[in-house]
Amino acid sequence: MPTPRRRPLPLALATAVLLVPLAAACSSDGGGSSAEGGRVRVVMAFPPAQAMSPYGDDAVTLSRLAVVEGLTTLGANGDAEPSLAASWKQDDDRTWTFTLRDARFQDGTEVDATAVARSLTAAAKASPLPRVLSDTRLTATAQADGTVRIVTGDPDPLLPQRLANPSLSVLSAAAYRDGRADPVGHATGPFTLSKVDGAVSATLERNDRYWGEKAAAPGVDVTFAADGTARANALRTDAVDVAEYVPVSQASLLGDDLVHSFPSARTNGMSLNTAHGVFADPAMRAAARAAVDSKALVGGVYEGRADTAQGLLGPGVPWAADRRTAPTGRTAAAPPAEVAKTGQITLATYTNRPELPEVATLVQQQLEKRGFTVKQVVRDYAQLEADALAGKYDAFIQARNTLLDTADPVSYLASDFTCDGSFAISQLCDRKVDAAVDEAASLTDTDARHAAVMKAEAAILGTDALVPLVHERFVQGYDGDRVDGVALDPMERTLITADTRVR
Repeated sequence: MPTPRRRPLPLALATAVLLVPLAAACSSDGGGSSAEGGRVRVVMAFPPAQAMSPYGDDAVTLSRLAVVEGLTTLGANGDAEPSLAASWKQDDDRTWTFTLRDARFQDGTEVDATAVARSLTAAAKASPLPRVLSDTRLTATAQADGTVRIVTGDPDPLLPQRLANPSLSVLSAAAYRDGRADPVGHATGPFTLSKVDGAVSATLERNDRYWGEKAAAPGVDVTFAADGTARANALRTDAVDVAEYVPVSQASLLGDDLVHSFPSARTNGMSLNTAHGVFADPAMRAAARAAVDSKALVGGVYEGRADTAQGLLGPGVPWAADRRTAPTGRTAAAPPAEVAKTGQITLATYTNRPELPEVATLVQQQLEKRGFTVKQVVRDYAQLEADALAGKYDAFIQARNTLLDTADPVSYLASDFTCDGSFAISQLCDRKVDAAVDEAASLTDTDARHAAVMKAEAAILGTDALVPLVHERFVQGYDGDRVDGVALDPMERTLITADTRVR
């Protein structure tokens, strides 16, 4: 039986209720309006879940607030660029040497080889292990000449990109106490995390010891609000200067002056169960793919704030479009008369991303028009994941980050579409696909690797194991005439930067 809907509050009252915690947090210690000393007020979508530990999802929050840094950072195309490491070289297929720049931690201690080795060793021993280390082993040691040597268990051509992951941020010795890593005052970024009030708020101050360009703003006052309407209302009423992840449904209400949409690395797709049921037949998978109208989804659900499906990798992976080739080995679609003879299929998705249930409803209509009989299952993601991975659904709609933890799509292709993949909701096991993904993983030259990735994409699309639906755009909220320096990052790692300021 469906849960009864609550009677909606009148708009004015609903807005007041949602803004009370935000207003209270903004007026707390170190808060106040942006006019008072130029501090930036930000509302974030995801409250801290692990007390700001760098080893879980909170690491991304720390990165988006410009608090933490690693040895490397990522360029626009996902290439590794210098950060705390000024340079590096590969000594052999498993050994790398990193030369450090002159930098200090926010507590005044030196960023030296011992500190770097300590941080990487702590991450490698953390429980649970950071996702970025789930498929590799590394050992970091300080060398007599002040460099850091890193040895991986297996050849890892993506190590420089891997080290840009926020979970491998470098912290000072004082951060490691009582079996945990505490970034408060012990990181290296342009802003120092000085106070965290549970899942309610956080206070950041400018790091005057920063090795790079000093932050333009004296500090940042952060509130956390999981409710997207609350974040949009906070921006609309000038309770904050920057609102993270404005829902599509709120973007048109705010207007183009306050919202900024940009391509993301997320592809929303429909995984089809290639091992069991109706979609074990490639002709039926092809029929499902032929039924989907991506333009209708972009216009009907995303109000134009998404991109029509081009493949597995969308506009948020800027090098993909010029290298894309046609899918290989596709089976012809079964005609509607044959589709109509199949049994009922189960189409599942989750409520955690508000657009997905609407997407599922429209896709259901498109599939039924083609002749399929469809039953929908919509629940919280945590209630669905185990069954999805076990192949208990015929079709599963999800929003997937195609760059994952190393900012390289090979990890995504391997986890989702190979025989030994750890996130193989489509249950695909195809020799040609595995060979194509393995080839891409073996290459170190960037251009050659990208070309091989697109060859693997063509092989995967040829199986119709996943039907791309749309490529999401992110929507960040701020007044572009008043706020400068907010990062619009498809890889979701930056938001507030040293350049962020309120005029």
